Amino acid sequence: MPEMMHTLTLTHFLLTGAILFVLGVIGFITRRNLIVMFLCTEMMFQGVAVSLVAFSRYQMNVTGQTFVIFVLTIAAAEAALALGLVVLLFRRRRTLDVLTWSALKG
Repeated sequence: MPEMMHTLTLTHFLLTGAILFVLGVIGFITRRNLIVMFLCTEMMFQGVAVSLVAFSRYQMNVTGQTFVIFVLTIAAAEAALALGLVVLLFRRRRTLDVLTWSALKG
């Protein structure tokens, strides 16, 4: 067992949040499936939430954590709405490929 234990600092949590956010952006840009794009958006939300909680803990106030609770509540409502929309789109064309839906005419 090492003599010095490494403690987690603000940098560790910010790096974790940044990695989650960047992976979400890369997934959103490179994938064409609507469900995968939706999940990548949720991953970006989680990256921001980790960073907000880390800053809140670092500053020793609960403002960031309170804001994260509201963001997660809105994200849950958005998830239900988006899933319903994805199911509706799949029933119409039997595909979730974004390129198929990009040629919609009003």
